[in-house]
Formats: sequence, C-alpha cells, structure tokens
Amino acid sequence: MSGIGAAGGGPAGGGPPGSVVGGRAGRVAGGSGGSISGLYITDIPRELLARVPAEQRGPGRGRDSVRLLVSPGGAQPSLHAFRELPHLLRAGDVLVVNTSATLAAAVDARLGGEDVVVHFSTRGDDGRWAVELRAPAGRGTTRPRPGGPAGAVVELPGGRRLVLEQPLAADADRLWWARPSPAPYGVPELLREHGRPIRYAYTERDQPLSAYQTVFAVPAADGSGSAEMPSAGRPFTAELVARLVSRGVQFAPLTLHTGVASQEAHEPPYPERYAVPATTAALVNAARAGGGRVIAVGTTAVRALESAADERGVVHAAGGWTDLVVTPERGVRAVDGLLTGLHEPEASHLLMLEAVAGRAAVRLGYAQALARLCLWHEFGDVHLLLKDDNRHGSHC
Repeated sequence: MSGIGAAGGGPAGGGPPGSVVGGRAGRVAGGSGGSISGLYITDIPRELLARVPAEQRGPGRGRDSVRLLVSPGGAQPSLHAFRELPHLLRAGDVLVVNTSATLAAAVDARLGGEDVVVHFSTRGDDGRWAVELRAPAGRGTTRPRPGGPAGAVVELPGGRRLVLEQPLAADADRLWWARPSPAPYGVPELLREHGRPIRYAYTERDQPLSAYQTVFAVPAADGSGSAEMPSAGRPFTAELVARLVSRGVQFAPLTLHTGVASQEAHEPPYPERYAVPATTAALVNAARAGGGRVIAVGTTAVRALESAADERGVVHAAGGWTDLVVTPERGVRAVDGLLTGLHEPEASHLLMLEAVAGRAAVRLGYAQALARLCLWHEFGDVHLLLKDDNRHGSHC
C-alpha cells in the first residue's frame, strides 16, 4: 500500500483491526497537507520506460546491469554503473533494506457478469483484505474501474468469494475492504494457486514471480507480503552484497508490506504494516553515532525507519501500522540517504526525495536522468540521493 502517532515521528502503535488508522489513507506529516514542490518532469518519454528486467535486455546482463544516478545534496549529480556502488559508499555506512516478499497479488475474478482482476493490497487485522478491482485491458494488463458497490460478491477461482464491505478511505473508493467467504479461507493459498504478479501497461510481457523478488526477500510465516515489489532492492545481487560487506558497509533489515500503489491518481500511500527489529535499531543508532551514513534502500525503508524514530532521530524497535507520509516540512530524522527508482510526475514519493536531499538536488537529478536517458519504473535505473550534511564530510 498504520501506526497511531507515526506522523509525529515517535514509535508507532498498532492500528485497529482491519481499519484505516486515523480515518484517512495516510496523513501528510508537517501539517501542510503536502504538495509537490515542483514538477521535475511533465511526462516520461515512452523510450525511457523500462519494459523488461535488466537481465533480459541483452546477453551477459544481470540484475545489477542498471545505471546509478547519484545526487549529493548541494553538488552536481553523476552517473555510474550500479555495480560501482561499493566504491561510492564508505566503511561504516548502513544500507537499510526491506525484507518483504512480493506476492502474486493479481487474481482473475467475476463480479456479476463482468470480468475483473482483483489486486490484493493489504491484509487487515480482522481477516479482511483491502483490494482494488481493475478491468482487464488485454495483453495481461488492466485499467481502472469504479470501486464497489458495497455488498457486491466477487467470484474467485475454486469457489471462493469476496464480499465488498466499504471503501478503505471515506474520500476515495479505489481500495475497498473485502471479507473472504466462505470464512475462513487462506488468501495466501489462493494467491499461490491462482495469483500472478501485478503488472502495469508499460511492461512488455508477463514475468514470473521470481522476477519481482529481491535478494533480501524473506517469506513471512503467515503468508503476508507486498502487493508490489520493493523495487529499489531489485538490482542487488548476492555477489554485490558480498562486495559491499567486504568494504565495511553493513545491512540492516526491516519489513514493510507495501500495498497497491495508485498508478493513475498518485494518491498518498495508505497505511501499511511494518516492523523494525531491535537489532536494526541498534545498528542504525550506532552508525549515526560513529559518523556513518544511514541509507534507506527504497521509499518503503524510509517510511518504516522514520516511523520508528523519535524526534532526536534515535530509532527504536517498533511495529504495527504506519500512516507516515514524509514531506520536506517534516524532514527526515534517521535517514541520511535514499536509494530509489525514478518516480512519475506528481508522485507523492517526490516529497520524500525532497525531504532527504532538498528540492535543488532532486531537480538537478531528474534533469540529468532525462538528459542521460535513464530508465523509469521497477525494472529501470536507480537514484541515490544524499543529504547535504557537513557532519558527514564529503559525499560520494
């Protein structure tokens, strides 16, 4: 796709079962309501859409055969091969990675006489699931359709059903709470038997679920996971991780199960389930105390880590739900850098990029991404943004 009080920066508590914490689909921290400070691009040229994974774009290529745009706050961006990352980081830096596994979250279904595709987004605490209903658009892709109606029964494979109950948020009906019927049946089992990865129209063809798993993915015992891949971690390989570790870069794991993003409306992120373990909190706090940089791999890692940080930037073991939306007004407290993909115009994630590196760095970075023909989306190139913070000395 939430913790009570997460937007205030303290450790978050657990949300009510199957409900939207705070009654909204996430609130913007800082109290301003949030707005994108400036459009860095107005459109993405079609030739810059990454249609297939990097390893399928030519012989001898691997997941790490993407490019890495580096935007140090206050300095000109530079372009590198992603495989150069070990030489761009320093001993004592910590990479915070999301271990959530990607689910085969798209399932063909029927609603009345209509063919629909159900995107399973988020499991509630009461057994319900937040789902998005999409209309088939041909070639394995989908298009938006109106949500609901309340009480409608969605027919799923194997005699299973979903009963639509209410919108996830009062002011939007894209995602609905739906109750599995007959109860209980296991949605994770349904997804394993009949699901496929969520695919968007800019991709060229269906991919196996393995193409959407990162090297950091750890399957959850209860079948939970992410509706969409935590894609910033995708270019990492086991070999690259070993090279980073050998240079003194540490890895700190956490979990945030991502819901279904809004591809059309660019809504703020909805509440999501997360967990920051005590070992990760200790690693992050020690790195910051020792002058190392804490670099989040993906916006999901920023959301989880900042939800577990207090106002001084000290990270605590925390978990439950978070509705934190990071903005420039709030800023970041525990994060010194962010490794992420390239985001669409008006995407709410751009606010997070500004919070980490500043508006000027983001603007320069996106101008360079266009000029150097970087590739967008989950199979595309990646962007490392770093704070302009003199206490860390020179940046890479």
